Amino acid sequence: MTTVFTTMDSPLGTLLLSGTLDEERGFALTAVTAPGQKGALAEPAADWQPDPEALAPAVEQLTAYFAGERTTFDLPLAPVGTEFRRRIWDTLDDIPYGTTVTYGQLADAAGQSPRAVRAVGGAVGANPLLVVRPCHRVMGANGSLTGFAAGIDAKRWLLAHENGEDAGQLF
Repeated sequence: MTTVFTTMDSPLGTLLLSGTLDEERGFALTAVTAPGQKGALAEPAADWQPDPEALAPAVEQLTAYFAGERTTFDLPLAPVGTEFRRRIWDTLDDIPYGTTVTYGQLADAAGQSPRAVRAVGGAVGANPLLVVRPCHRVMGANGSLTGFAAGIDAKRWLLAHENGEDAGQLF
């Protein structure tokens, strides 16, 4: 299995996209990260191979999303995480474009106890697929903009973009 990467310009800055490529399963996207994103690689690892062609569908879909022409993603995904985190990340996909939920609502939708809100928040914060898995749509219990690995300004931009507001360029 080979890890491949490319970069793309976006209103959030230059995104780093990475994925795995193997002969049996083909390509799967593993991460989309923004500049300054907490816990994410800022540069490709030394053993990653540049492969814009393998990542072209992801770049095309993200470009369409940022242009307001796409509201969902149809990409093979293979994020690395625990079973609990993957369950929470899968549940993020069910949050409709332009809407938000609280961490408690996300916990409930994922079949978790309301007492699991902090663990759910940790899983959301560790989401490696920025934008593609819409963790930006999760808010605090009082509706406040709470933590976002790429920063609150990026979260605010994504929510404004999805609500049809002219969000301009963040970077």
